[in-house]
Amino acid sequence: MKSPNYNGKAFVNLDSTELMVHKKNRFRMMRELWMDDKSGAVRVPDSMTVIRTDLKSLPDDKDWLVWFGHSSYLMNLSGKKVLVDPVLYSGSPVSFVNRMFPGTDVYKPKDFPDIDFLVISHDHWDHLDYEAVTELEPRVKKVVCGLGVGSHFEYWGYPREKLVELDWWEGADVDGFRVTATPARHFSGRDLHRNKTLWASYVLKTPKRSVWIGGDTGYGSHFAKIGEKFPGIDLAIVENGQYNTDWPFVHTLPEYLGKVMTELKAARYLTVHHSRFCLSKHDFRDPVKNAKKAADESGKPLLMPQMGDVLYLE
Repeated sequence: MKSPNYNGKAFVNLDSTELMVHKKNRFRMMRELWMDDKSGAVRVPDSMTVIRTDLKSLPDDKDWLVWFGHSSYLMNLSGKKVLVDPVLYSGSPVSFVNRMFPGTDVYKPKDFPDIDFLVISHDHWDHLDYEAVTELEPRVKKVVCGLGVGSHFEYWGYPREKLVELDWWEGADVDGFRVTATPARHFSGRDLHRNKTLWASYVLKTPKRSVWIGGDTGYGSHFAKIGEKFPGIDLAIVENGQYNTDWPFVHTLPEYLGKVMTELKAARYLTVHHSRFCLSKHDFRDPVKNAKKAADESGKPLLMPQMGDVLYLE
């Protein structure tokens, strides 16, 4: 594969990155993630409140965002519907692990309007829901994804002409928008074969504003580079949650969140990757506290919508 981010065997991060710093093997890591009892380390909610919004009746002439928990959200930007990482049925390959918090399994594909851009940050199960995207296919105009991720969509029946695959720093003009894939510090894979597809963040430039879609990423040198290359980002949607000192390089630890906000130089921030799944050992309430602290540290405005509610961006 011809990409400066591919070493001949796999895609690699800009900064040298170890997935696990405590040298745990993959079986042990998966067991701790999915099967170990976390009740002594975290509090999982009895129920979460998600507002039920009629997504099809929201106005086309205003920019808005509806967050569904974790990293799934729908935006209307200059009249175009942008759906990011929709996980609507399952966040894992088997039903008995990585279950959604009670009360968050609210929205299904039938509830969504036609989608102009389906944006996928990477192919992990908690960001790419096979059942959801295959059900949405007839109503999706374009899929924006990293190199190699399109192979999943082709296998699942998406026509090749719907797919826009991008390398880091590569841009494309799509239906009046400029979309550029930017780096992330993470990894990929839906099975035992890791890093065969590219993980990414994105800058989406619309007639009204620029939005940075962060995907999953640990802290690294790419944040400052993105902030320099794309001045004037109006809204940055950053990862905040499912962090762990066992994997400090592939998810953003709380102590780096304020630095991320400072280096991206966006006008305002929204944090995601929390409030729907328990993938780590922190309390489900901690990411919200961390976001408030980071906003105070950076002096940046922080948007904190209720899941399912409409956040107007005007």
